[in-house]
Amino acid sequence: MRKIRLIASAAALLLTLAGAHAEIVVIGNSAAAPMTKEQAVDVFLGKNQALSPVDQPEAAPIRADFYKKLTGRSLAQVKATWSRLVFSGNGQLPKELPDAAAVKKAVAADPKLVGYIDKTAVDGSVKVLLSVD
Repeated sequence: MRKIRLIASAAALLLTLAGAHAEIVVIGNSAAAPMTKEQAVDVFLGKNQALSPVDQPEAAPIRADFYKKLTGRSLAQVKATWSRLVFSGNGQLPKELPDAAAVKKAVAADPKLVGYIDKTAVDGSVKVLLSVD
């Protein structure tokens, strides 16, 4: 009986953790103005060239989660959008950085860059422009 309770408790904990998602935020230089979801979609899909998006690695789970939550599109659909822009000469792929720390550092240093990271990684060097969740 004790084993069953232990297994049931462990299963409940795992289900709770699996359902918990990190809050993703769009970040900009500390001088940047907040943005609407529509503005963020335009930036991250190449429709607004005043700001340049930076991406996390394609293999990073946050990347697929971010694009799905922000645009409602899968990574394949986002890639197709960017491919059309690049091949038509109307855009450049977002720069891919190795991790969230690199995204934060690049965004803090350049007021024309925006990126996305987990909210828990935000510090005084960057400003939250939009919460995606």
